[in-house]
Amino acid sequence: VQLQAFGGGLVQAGGSLGLSCAASGRTFSRYATMGWFRQAPGKEREFVASITWLGVCTYNTDSVKGRFTISRDNAKNTVYLQMNTLKPEDTAVYYCAARIGAGSFTVAHEYDYWGQGTQVTVSS
Repeated sequence: VQLQAFGGGLVQAGGSLGLSCAASGRTFSRYATMGWFRQAPGKEREFVASITWLGVCTYNTDSVKGRFTISRDNAKNTVYLQMNTLKPEDTAVYYCAARIGAGSFTVAHEYDYWGQGTQVTVSS
């Protein structure tokens, strides 16, 4: 199983950025839940959002709800994270992850597979 994230970069506060994560190596539909996490320097990895195979979404309400949208395209084996109204505190390395099994998984150790991470930097 391989997960590869794309789309990070530098953006000004208030701007938008879209991330994508392509899965390969197994039938994507078997990964009932896909998630995005982020990790800022000196901080623990933080849950951002997750989506089940049927499209049920869970968000880190305090940090991103209302600004970020997670989606997936099972036909393309890809999960997306659209980030709007970005803030400097959103600066982090963003990781996609896959969990075999359906549910609202918000803790990093619940995920079986991880991508390499992509840097998102929001300037003030």
